[in-house]
Amino acid sequence: MDALDAEIVITSDRTMMSDHHGKEFIGFMATGPSIFIPEFLWMYICCPKVKTDKYGRPIEAPYGLRKIEAALQDAGFKAYIIDPDYLRLYIDKAKILMIGHHDFFAFGPPSSEWWLLTGREPVNRRSFIRLMESEAVRKMKQKGVKIVVGGPAAWQWLWEPELVDKWGIDTIVDGEADEIVVDLASKLLNGEEVPRYIYVGAHEAPALDKIPIIKGASINGLVEIMRGCPRGCKFCSVTLRPLRYIPIERILKEIEVNKRFGIESVILHSEDVLLYGAKGIEVNEEALLKLHDEVAKNVRSMAWSHASLAAIVYAQRRYRLISKITDIIFSRLEQNYLGVEVGIETGSPRLAQIIMPAKAKPFKTEEWPDIVEEAFAIMHEHRIIPAATFILGFPGEEPDDVIKTIELLDRLKKYRSLIVPMLFVPMGVLKSEESGIVKMKLTPEHAEAMRKAFWHTVSWAEDIIANFYMKGFRYEPVKLLLKAFLWFAKRKMQEIEKELLPEFTGRELSIKT
Repeated sequence: MDALDAEIVITSDRTMMSDHHGKEFIGFMATGPSIFIPEFLWMYICCPKVKTDKYGRPIEAPYGLRKIEAALQDAGFKAYIIDPDYLRLYIDKAKILMIGHHDFFAFGPPSSEWWLLTGREPVNRRSFIRLMESEAVRKMKQKGVKIVVGGPAAWQWLWEPELVDKWGIDTIVDGEADEIVVDLASKLLNGEEVPRYIYVGAHEAPALDKIPIIKGASINGLVEIMRGCPRGCKFCSVTLRPLRYIPIERILKEIEVNKRFGIESVILHSEDVLLYGAKGIEVNEEALLKLHDEVAKNVRSMAWSHASLAAIVYAQRRYRLISKITDIIFSRLEQNYLGVEVGIETGSPRLAQIIMPAKAKPFKTEEWPDIVEEAFAIMHEHRIIPAATFILGFPGEEPDDVIKTIELLDRLKKYRSLIVPMLFVPMGVLKSEESGIVKMKLTPEHAEAMRKAFWHTVSWAEDIIANFYMKGFRYEPVKLLLKAFLWFAKRKMQEIEKELLPEFTGRELSIKT
């Protein structure tokens, strides 16, 4: 087979290098272990292979890798994203191998949750280890190829120092690398010494004019519209980044790049889409309507990556903005729902005040449960389907805090949504000094919150699959497997409720690396 003259090869494992059948939510299955079915079928459901050209360049690739590729190509380097199955073609050509990931070792949420609860390694960790121990990567290292790792999960390498040595990792880049990657590549190619660990802090984060425009299609058309978040939640690392809004003309340029490769959908990426163009946390109606109007002229379907529940309520109360935006989407695009991720985090106003005092702004923190329910009602009415999360095991959490979360889950039963519990992982300003350990003691209240979230999710998942998700004959095999999985999961949960749940509570769950 032919290969490119590539001095820098950029890649990731299969759980990242996949379009997840065009449905981002399905990709979250890769954060758990394969349950009830063989791992190869599990991978088929959530992480099918992507199409590539004859050189192994994927038609769609993770957005973060596309940014690195663009930065290097703009600087004149022969750098290409290559599918992991084609790395063997570049053993004798590559001088640098760059690898990015959202969750290298499954220490992030929700991977760590499934690992803690099941005692089994999630498939994303297993898949990544297979990549690093593959013949292609091993031979590259033997030939002197420099290995650079980075991305949102770069911090996880600090918890696996023996693997840094075992696999010969030369440099770990933690933070936004759009700008510094060019200098790093130059030094590595020139044989200069570089630090083993590079942290890109807020003051080194690239300005807008230093963030490159992608040159190849991103997975499922993802395009970022802003970076950073002003809410300052203590458990989140995104709040450590400076806030920058991407101009609409740059957003449209990246949409055009995706369209050239046949991707006519878009996922607008931000930690809070409804704060695009905002002044602090004040929703900017004009900026949001212009953004959605311009984007709708150029795509067939649209999704949001994330939105805050407080912004949803505020935007609708003050401007009826959710009605206006969904009217644009549903009247002009080929879709009957809008997908988004949202964070409930807790149902306890007391705990919310401690860990996320600005999450409810401009409303009062003591109103948080009411704001959550109102946001869910607004989304249900406007056919916005949220994948929501809440977190158990926060520092300072008390049993009554979890009880209030359980009460909130009861209030959300009637609203179409997927709700997934997560176990606290020390990130953001709450990053643990006891590095290398994820642990918590599971209480009866935790178990009840998980149980309620499970039944809520499987009930609404059946409705979503039947009426909204994966329309068309091509999706029927995957839909059948998903329905079979839900059937098995319900049967298993019934067994757990009868026999295992009382014994399960009180355990101390831990991952020690």
